[in-house]
Amino acid sequence: MAELPKALPPETRTVGQLVAETIKIYQGNFWLVLPLGLPVALLDQAAYGHSSLQTRALLIAAFSPLLSLAYAQGAALVSHTRLTLSGAIWGTIVGTVVMIPAALLLTWFALLAIAYLGLVGLVVPVAVIEGKRLMPALRRAGELGRADYVHSVGSLATLVIVYYLTRNVLLTLLHGQADNTIRIAAFLADAVLAPLMVAGGALLYVDQEARFRLGRPRRRRRGEAS
Repeated sequence: MAELPKALPPETRTVGQLVAETIKIYQGNFWLVLPLGLPVALLDQAAYGHSSLQTRALLIAAFSPLLSLAYAQGAALVSHTRLTLSGAIWGTIVGTVVMIPAALLLTWFALLAIAYLGLVGLVVPVAVIEGKRLMPALRRAGELGRADYVHSVGSLATLVIVYYLTRNVLLTLLHGQADNTIRIAAFLADAVLAPLMVAGGALLYVDQEARFRLGRPRRRRRGEAS
């Protein structure tokens, strides 16, 4: 059997490889990664039956602290560090600050929301891994987002698409079943699949930080030349 090609280093890793590496992390740390999907599963259960975009936006905003805390734990897992109390608190705070505007965008303009998160969405890993607080974390997240903005947005969009397509396939297969059956299936699908988005978003920090370091000498040379 032919060997699979080696994964590219973070600074040149493609979107497809980021997804593949996320799956490997999930497989290798299944019971640690699995709980990361619970906030998304609970959010979807709370939103079940609510078609109002305003209601959905309010629910996403209300769940932002839980979603941010899960992201903080995902960042600690991916970086092989322990989530400290300070990291959990500041990861939750900065994540909530960023997620509340995204909640409004997600319900009305999903693509714009991903574009926004591609720029500042790494604020939670920054708070957890680098220990930065509100304003420094936001500035640093912006630096990392701009290091390779196309990769950042493309990775987030791909993770979301993989999640929704896989989830919808399962729910389509259950179309016509009892309402309770579909709700249970939706909860299980969210709980199992949503961790891919969380862990993938945390792994994106590694890619963008490597790209930032790679580009820093070039930026310094341009500054010296000017």
